[in-house]
Amino acid sequence: MPAPSGTGGRTFQARLTIAFVVVVAASLLAVAAIVVNRLDAYFREQEQASLQGRATVAANLVRIFALSAAGTSPVIGAGNTLNPSVAALLGRDDFLAFLADQVALADVEVRIGGVVTPDDQVVVTPAAGGTFSQALAAAPAPGQARELLRATLPLFGGDGAPFGEPWGIEVVLANPYTTRSSTLGTITGLIAVAALGALLATVFVSAYLAARFTRPLRRLGEATRRLGAGDLSGRVPAEDVGSSYAEVADLARQFNAMAERLEESVELIRRDRDRSRDFLADVSHELRTPLAALRMNTELLQGAAGAEPATRAEFLATSRQQLDRLDWLAHNLLELSKLESGLLKLDLRPDDLRSTVESAFEQGEPAARRREVALALRLPPAPVRVRHDPQRIGQVVANLLGNAIKFTPAGGTVEVLLEPHHDGARLEVRDTGVGIDASEIPHIFERFYRGSRASEARGSGSGLGLAIVKSIVDMHGGRIAVESRVGAGTTFTVTLPRDPRHGDEPAAAERPVAERLAAEADRRRDPPR
Repeated sequence: MPAPSGTGGRTFQARLTIAFVVVVAASLLAVAAIVVNRLDAYFREQEQASLQGRATVAANLVRIFALSAAGTSPVIGAGNTLNPSVAALLGRDDFLAFLADQVALADVEVRIGGVVTPDDQVVVTPAAGGTFSQALAAAPAPGQARELLRATLPLFGGDGAPFGEPWGIEVVLANPYTTRSSTLGTITGLIAVAALGALLATVFVSAYLAARFTRPLRRLGEATRRLGAGDLSGRVPAEDVGSSYAEVADLARQFNAMAERLEESVELIRRDRDRSRDFLADVSHELRTPLAALRMNTELLQGAAGAEPATRAEFLATSRQQLDRLDWLAHNLLELSKLESGLLKLDLRPDDLRSTVESAFEQGEPAARRREVALALRLPPAPVRVRHDPQRIGQVVANLLGNAIKFTPAGGTVEVLLEPHHDGARLEVRDTGVGIDASEIPHIFERFYRGSRASEARGSGSGLGLAIVKSIVDMHGGRIAVESRVGAGTTFTVTLPRDPRHGDEPAAAERPVAERLAAEADRRRDPPR
């Protein structure tokens, strides 16, 4: 049995409240994590910059004291030897302790020696006994802690004139005292307190809003259950949902309209279901035929017939034909599914429509020769520039041309005509074939419709080709019409707008001069057929 409507967390109100709280909590957690991460990176950059600045100060102090200790003598003598006075100064514990505890607030290593400056880069080669180090010994201030940072600063000391060599100093600071951890911890605590307060407020606000939102919905629940039980005549009086909830009142009106349309739609759904059943039966029949042929060919090839090259080649060719038939059926089903579901997006290009039509026309010529049907193509001398998807419009022409050839007996004629139209272009496919009965014309673009079984040609196929054509033309904002008489042929007329995205474009006389000149140039490069 279903749980009672008031069962704790199973009610819509409770779940809506929980959802609000979870969303806010997740948002707060994500924001807090991002803020803390960014602050951590910012503080680390600041501490690194500060450490680099202290390294600069320490290097300059060492340089000043080294020059003072050396006096008039060179700091670095010939052979990269360190001045003894400078060595004595830098070796003093009080000097290095001063650098580590007072200036750098970090472990200090000083290297002094000869220097080279390739590409303006200072490279120091420590002299013998020219490396000095001192660990940080001072106690940290409140809020300070050691951090794994490191800064290196090479500094040019002097050219060593007149008797010495160019020399330099390299100072390395490591593991300094910083306040980053304590500052970040304080900020994280403040953010946690603020987030907790916001979360508690969200609990109360979301519970109140969920209660107000779900109260009128309960009144619609009963009507919905009646509808689910099969009572299509049930309606919801607008006054039952309260006048203070405009959205819910509108929902009630939409519910009533839906119930009214539902009764009207049931019969349509049943008819569509019956038609779908017929289509599935036809597809099943068409699948069984190639599958049976493939099974038979396979069994024969596994037997004695497989040993004869001529017989094996014949069976393999027959199997290939059956596989092509299966692939054709699957491709058309998938194509129509994509078109009707909206998954297929048009690649609209302002190209000359003549090339698209001509390419599709050439693809139909082999089939026309096999059926001994004469083909004719009439294209205008000037370009017909229409924003369209060449592949899809080519599919439209190919499908219409294929149908015309299929339903035209030997000795007949199929003609494809393209001409400019006041709002774009018009394409006609005419044939002298078997024609279509007037009672069938309103249904030929419906899915699964295959026409009368009285005509073998009209009854063949899957009934998807014209449905695909209609979907593509509709996606281009165009129109398709058909004129036909049984025994006198059929004419399909497709009208396409100049630009399906913006409606009609200006007539040719109103087009910019540059565009008309481009069209004239295209016409001269591509003379009429």
